[in-house]
Amino acid sequence: MCLPITVFCQNAQLPTYEMHVSLNEIWDRAEKNNKALLAQNQKLVQSEEEVIQSKREQLPELGLAGNVARVTNMPVYTHGLFNGPDMFPVLHYTYTLGGEAQFLLYNGGKVKRNIEIEKIKHEVATEIRNSTRNEMRFKAASWYLTLKRSYFFRTLLREDIKEQEKLLLQIREMHKNGVVLKTDVLRAELRLSNQQMNLKEVENNIIIGSAQLDVVSGLPDSVIIVPDTLPRQIASPLLAGNETTQVNSALANDFTYKIAEAELAGSKLQLKQVQANLSPKVGLFADFKYSYPQIFLYPYEGAIYSIGLYGVKVSMPLSELYRNKHRVAAARSSIVQKEIQLSDKRDELAVQVKQLYIKYNESLERIDVAKTSIKRAEENLRIFRETYLNQLSLMTDLLDAENQLLQARFDLASANIASDMLYYQLQKTIGIL
Repeated sequence: MCLPITVFCQNAQLPTYEMHVSLNEIWDRAEKNNKALLAQNQKLVQSEEEVIQSKREQLPELGLAGNVARVTNMPVYTHGLFNGPDMFPVLHYTYTLGGEAQFLLYNGGKVKRNIEIEKIKHEVATEIRNSTRNEMRFKAASWYLTLKRSYFFRTLLREDIKEQEKLLLQIREMHKNGVVLKTDVLRAELRLSNQQMNLKEVENNIIIGSAQLDVVSGLPDSVIIVPDTLPRQIASPLLAGNETTQVNSALANDFTYKIAEAELAGSKLQLKQVQANLSPKVGLFADFKYSYPQIFLYPYEGAIYSIGLYGVKVSMPLSELYRNKHRVAAARSSIVQKEIQLSDKRDELAVQVKQLYIKYNESLERIDVAKTSIKRAEENLRIFRETYLNQLSLMTDLLDAENQLLQARFDLASANIASDMLYYQLQKTIGIL
């Protein structure tokens, strides 16, 4: 359901609408509109085409060629270079039309290995795309939860302002009857005005947070997003098992770790490619053409002729015996580098998952503490209200008690949002968001 509201911007009125949107709906919209994700999708398509192209390299090479040329008279220096030549008459036009084919039989396995390398690149592109999607979902969840917290704060401030307005009326009545001093009225009015200003700040934060989600989800700027107020259902495989289980899950699902593994496999294949530079190249070839005039074999003839050649071609790159040494050394160094990076990523991921797992469980305990604090703050406020109205405590004590209750409610809302944030961050790290 959309509710029309009005936001004032300088001298203009911009009509806006509130729309209840769930986090899953934000994610679905973002996947269709996020430009970074769309760009990664195109890179994925590109890598698929490159895999297909690498497979086509196994097919024979076919070619068709032809030429037409004019031949000048041929001077023959019968009496030496410094004497006039005799002009030897020739046929002045030549024509050639022919085709050729080559089929590679053996090249050290470089063609098939290149297909495997392109497949690994496609795998990396897939994981990068998934990682981009993972980051996008977490960023959207972060903005969504921040907006949700602002709505919680707005509700708390509105309730507190209503209570303060009621209390201010009581204090003003007591001041008329000479029961309390004018300073008590001023303190109550000052607190009320401060809370009204805080409410205005929170409402501005709602507009800003909604604008961020409008952009990432492709919604119009006129939409003010209202998030779900229902608590997140804590029922997920994420919470099953211990820290070791979470670490193993992260190593199996984390996109950056998969990318590091794929890059290591690619480096090992690249070493084999470099080592294959020393291998001989064996292939079949065939060449057939029509040509005029016949000057391929003697005696020559001013007529069209055709000729075909076919056979086996073998070549050995002898220069690679001294050129390839440092290439091999560089490729081996790259493998060692990738192994170190993979090991470092494994350690980093393990520490990060353990840290988030501990922090998440700590956040659940913090929620219980915040709930207990609210009960104590409510009882404390009840006592000070009764004692203040009976002139047994000061106005400052009452205001402190009210601030403590409001802060406890803020803390509970913040603790819930922080717990949800850690939950999604842990999911992102493990690679299941």
